[in-house]
Amino acid sequence: MIKVLKKLMNLAGKHQSRLRLAVWFHICYSICEVIPIAGILYGLSAVLKSQQTGEPFSVGVVLGVFFILILSVFGKILFQYLANKSGSMASFAMCADERITIGDRLKRMPMGYFSANSLGEINATVTTTMNEIESMASPVLTNIVVGLVHAIVLTLVVTLFNWKIGLISAVAILLGVWVNGKIQEKSMEVAPKKQQVQEALSSAILEYVQGISVVKAYGIADKSNRAVDAAIAESCRQNLSFEKVFTRLTSLYSYLFKAAACAVLMAACYLFAGGELSLLNTLAIIISSFAMYTYIEGIGASTSLLQLIDKNLDKIEAVKNAPVLDENGVDLKPKHFGIQFKEVSFSYDTRKILNNINFDISENTTVAIVGPSGGGKSTICSLMARFWDVDSGAVLMGGHNVKNYTSDSLLKNISMVFQKVYLFNDTIAENIRFGKPEATMEEIMEAAKKACCHDFITALPNGYETLVGEGGGSLSGGEKQRISIARAILKDAPIIILDEATSSVDPENEQQLQQAIEELTRQKTVIMIAHRLSTVRSANQIFVLNKGHIVEQGRHEELMRENGLYREFIEVRKQAVGWNLS
Repeated sequence: MIKVLKKLMNLAGKHQSRLRLAVWFHICYSICEVIPIAGILYGLSAVLKSQQTGEPFSVGVVLGVFFILILSVFGKILFQYLANKSGSMASFAMCADERITIGDRLKRMPMGYFSANSLGEINATVTTTMNEIESMASPVLTNIVVGLVHAIVLTLVVTLFNWKIGLISAVAILLGVWVNGKIQEKSMEVAPKKQQVQEALSSAILEYVQGISVVKAYGIADKSNRAVDAAIAESCRQNLSFEKVFTRLTSLYSYLFKAAACAVLMAACYLFAGGELSLLNTLAIIISSFAMYTYIEGIGASTSLLQLIDKNLDKIEAVKNAPVLDENGVDLKPKHFGIQFKEVSFSYDTRKILNNINFDISENTTVAIVGPSGGGKSTICSLMARFWDVDSGAVLMGGHNVKNYTSDSLLKNISMVFQKVYLFNDTIAENIRFGKPEATMEEIMEAAKKACCHDFITALPNGYETLVGEGGGSLSGGEKQRISIARAILKDAPIIILDEATSSVDPENEQQLQQAIEELTRQKTVIMIAHRLSTVRSANQIFVLNKGHIVEQGRHEELMRENGLYREFIEVRKQAVGWNLS
């Protein structure tokens, strides 16, 4: 228990003081709940004294009791407000910080991490797992600490009246600790299973939503639903099992303290009958017995959640401790913007993609990479941006190994346009502004004009303020690609990587877009992956990649004179473009 609470406090980081304040305010609240007992005893003491001496009952006593009760009510209101405020602010703030930390960490991780870990698991960690910490952390922490403090203090108080009753209470607390230990043991067994089914459920739902177009196209809704239904059923089964196990244990825990309260009450009456306790002390113990275990009873329910919190904390730490690419990187400024591959080999798991690749790309030149699908063209671009690390060899940018850069200092020199464009669920203007966060609206519009997307944007009902939907779902493939190119134009980085940048562009816009790309790439180092003759023929150098090897390189005219793969590639493309119906 203590270990988990320490981990929780470590997670809180700079917000630990708020969590501690929440605990102290809850303790003050619990004291305010006990204050009425003091008021009642004060009033009873005055009544008994009046009966014994015959003196009239003082109005001051009534006012005193009233003042004590009012103090208790206002104290409870104040401290409950302060406790809830401090606890909630601490929980929300620390989880917000953790989400930002994880987000920063994720963008520096190798792409292999996202292949080895399902998006459902990552999504569950940042959402469901963090939400559970957010909602449970403060209540569990305060319930456990306040419950123990409250019970121990009242036990010490009744011990001052009679040690026998104090012993009964102490034994009850020790038995409660023992039962609580059993709850923790059972929780250690169940919590991992609960977490696994939650992650499986998130993965199944995410996969179903992402593949919904395939489901609809092939009419397999019933079949595809089975995985989701099975995940939901398993989650339901595990949660019910979780509740059944802990309902029995927490009920036993609760009944133990209710029995202890009855035992204290009966013992007080017995000792009073035997003359060991005065009437006033007996009344004090009887009244206290109703409040003595109020808070410690709540620890049982909190303990059943403690191991779940522990597993959630471990899950968060696992993501935070995952290796990043630039852990030892420094902010470097490249001497130039040329790129070199020196004996580079790379594999996806056991599948060899690149084998001993060597080439130089001079600064301010354009290089085209062509070849059959699956030959490693996109992989070369990913290695330049250090989305992956090479298995052997080195990738150099500006005379420095890319491994020596931080991710930010490396990528600020590179603009990338991917074949598969992703737009964020925001306005068109903000999606373009990703290229330059401080850009003005005039700069955004200028970039859009160069990318040939200004006209279709202004034709939309809300223009540049149009929301594109998640992934840019409200736009066509060509429209998304042009917005992506506008984003790259706005960034204006010295190195441009174009991965099939014109693949989804309408033929009527291709010429304009080619002109925009030429404007974008002027006096820059350009690496393009393309299949269109119009794209590659003007390159300063062409690399022909096949089965992980560079089999040809040179200019278009040189390669066309050779009877090699490049010429075959061009001939096939010409035939594909020139086909007609006879």
